[in-house]
Amino acid sequence: MTDMDRDPTEFDHDSGEEAEKTLTASRTIDEQAAAIRERANLLGIHWHERPVQADADTIALVDPEVAVRLRIVPIDRRDSTLVLAMFDPLDTDAADEIAVLTGIPVQREGMEPAIFAELLRQHYGTTASKMADLLGGQTDADGDDLEHNLDAFETDDIHRMAEEPTLVNLVNLVLIEAIQSRTSDVHVEPFETELTVRYRIDGVLHMQPPPPKHLQPALIGRIKIMAGMNIAERYIPQDGKISLRYEGRKIDIRVSTVPTLYGESVVMRILDKSQLRLDFNTLGIRPELQASMDDLLAKPHGILLNTGPTGSGKTTTLYASLTRIFDATKKIITIEDPVEYELQGINQIPVNAKRGLTFASGLRSILRQDPDIVLVGEIRDGETAEIAIRSALTGHLILSTLHTNDAISSIGRLVDMGTEPYLVASVLEGLLAQRLGRRICDHCKTQVPMPDDIASRIRSEEVATFGGQVWVGQGCDKCNNSGYRGRVGFFELLRIQGNLRRAIADGAASADMAEALPESFRTMRQDGMDRAREGVTTVPEVLRATQDAEEIFD
Repeated sequence: MTDMDRDPTEFDHDSGEEAEKTLTASRTIDEQAAAIRERANLLGIHWHERPVQADADTIALVDPEVAVRLRIVPIDRRDSTLVLAMFDPLDTDAADEIAVLTGIPVQREGMEPAIFAELLRQHYGTTASKMADLLGGQTDADGDDLEHNLDAFETDDIHRMAEEPTLVNLVNLVLIEAIQSRTSDVHVEPFETELTVRYRIDGVLHMQPPPPKHLQPALIGRIKIMAGMNIAERYIPQDGKISLRYEGRKIDIRVSTVPTLYGESVVMRILDKSQLRLDFNTLGIRPELQASMDDLLAKPHGILLNTGPTGSGKTTTLYASLTRIFDATKKIITIEDPVEYELQGINQIPVNAKRGLTFASGLRSILRQDPDIVLVGEIRDGETAEIAIRSALTGHLILSTLHTNDAISSIGRLVDMGTEPYLVASVLEGLLAQRLGRRICDHCKTQVPMPDDIASRIRSEEVATFGGQVWVGQGCDKCNNSGYRGRVGFFELLRIQGNLRRAIADGAASADMAEALPESFRTMRQDGMDRAREGVTTVPEVLRATQDAEEIFD
């Protein structure tokens, strides 16, 4: 089988903990298509560059499993000939198989990869009825013939069902669709009468067509097998990992399961390093904040904390910081739970609590490795905070994260963990708080008069700065009619200096410390409003992202 003949939806399964799955050959889909298109043109084979329509009767001539396996979609009947849209129209074996199965002569036609993928998804994708077709035509309407009591499924039955070729293709298609739609997390959630699937895209969950409830044991079992989990254990949380290659790039998927009332809930976090942009400009950090960050990162010792809720992009910002300052003269070590992305030239240690490797114990060991800079994934307790502060006092630059609503609240959090205020004042150099908002789609954004409901939700002084106009996304095919595509950060950077450092040492309350902030300090909301005026995001996105971060200033 040649590279061009390889099924792009096929995983090579290995039950080992770190099995490498392959979706495509080493060449990207676009490179394969270019080579195929050139040869097809020489042979006079028609090539589609625009979407095509296919009626249900024509689609029904080919079984879904066969279409996915052979990478073909029947699109038309012309003069007693069945026209096939093919990923590889040079694949005569696939065309001959369709001719034998249907009893109809076939005509091969090529198609651009993205258009073909959408056509395949549209007709053999993840709707409930199509998934039922993939597994033999059963539906939940079969009622009493289906067993909904999950305890009745034996482990061997689930394992057998999970390895059915049709189900394997189905899970592969879900993962491919999620990757193509820039999904960060896939949620598979069981309820009493349904099994829901949701994709988190640009920070917002989107409901997908649900699979039939009776597929729940096999679908979740297949995911657990791929992630190297114990398929027999359904009553305690488990974590696993799937590694695969898609269109020539490596993608890691972190898998988490937890037991619920109606079965195991699964969340798959997709970590696509090719989509990771470790650059301050791409993250949305303004030039003046970048200059201040560079000053802080150049310090020989001290603590720089990045704060915000889960999913606000803290780890990505810290990775960008390490990438920005890395060179051969510095020894950089991280301890993370888990290591989300591998950074070239940086020693990264994953937390392993089961074996006694925690943030605190790992940090102690790291200090014996002669580091210059240490990244601690999160300061969760007083012990880790104390070791981090002692490390900064002995000449190390420590980068870490906290879960607080804004920058200044991090000071109180450290004190609440048992750290003396004078020690916090001695070592703390900077606090960077952040949120993520959705970017307006560049293809459909436009300015409109400010609606009354937006004007009523923001301060009068903010209304005046917009000049009566706001940016909105109208919705188009590039953004799935959402009006948004991608995300941008809103930041506030608080440098610990002068009056503020003295206020911290004196144990002042957060409200009193707010009085010591420099006039140049700008909050996340102010930063976000600047982005809204520039047409990078919208006012509702700024309000949504920063609504919990302004209390201390109100």
